[in-house]
Amino acid sequence: MTTTEPVNAVNSVFRTVDVGTQHNVEQFLYAEADLLDSHRYKEWIEMFADDVRYRAPTRMTRTNRERHHEIAADDESAFIDDNKYFSRGRVRRYTSGLSWSEEPPSRTRRQITNIRVTLKDSGELDVTSHFYVYRSRLATHQDWFVGERFDVLRPADTAVTGYPYTICSRKIVLQQTKLLAPSISVFL
Repeated sequence: MTTTEPVNAVNSVFRTVDVGTQHNVEQFLYAEADLLDSHRYKEWIEMFADDVRYRAPTRMTRTNRERHHEIAADDESAFIDDNKYFSRGRVRRYTSGLSWSEEPPSRTRRQITNIRVTLKDSGELDVTSHFYVYRSRLATHQDWFVGERFDVLRPADTAVTGYPYTICSRKIVLQQTKLLAPSISVFL
């Protein structure tokens, strides 16, 4: 893989990575969205590494001088803070027919955009993307979740996993400070 370092800053918003890597990451994230929208949760959970941390920290509105405290730190409150074991439990609940918040199941559609990739020295990839998840439930209930995801992807053996990567870390930052949805009963 050939990469070029961002100009003038380690955390620059301008990132370059070779076209093949960018394409593979995009296709991987689109495949993930398709699995979720198709309710193929048992296949979806296998896209995650055994040591994954899947976290959606809370967010608070702050003044300009306090914006660096807007997103809860790793040891502070979160809407979701799961490892693979707990995520598998959510999958079992959703697919059992016994999860009242997802019976009958929601209809969802995901948009994944602004995918930016940076190669780490370890060979893993830092991937930032924006998402929009629309949920329709029952006759008239509608919710949407909008935000940014920060993923770490680890190269995987496609012959074993079916995918070029596994997700070893996901941080989901919602734009909302107050959730208007009654629950987060869909995977983001």
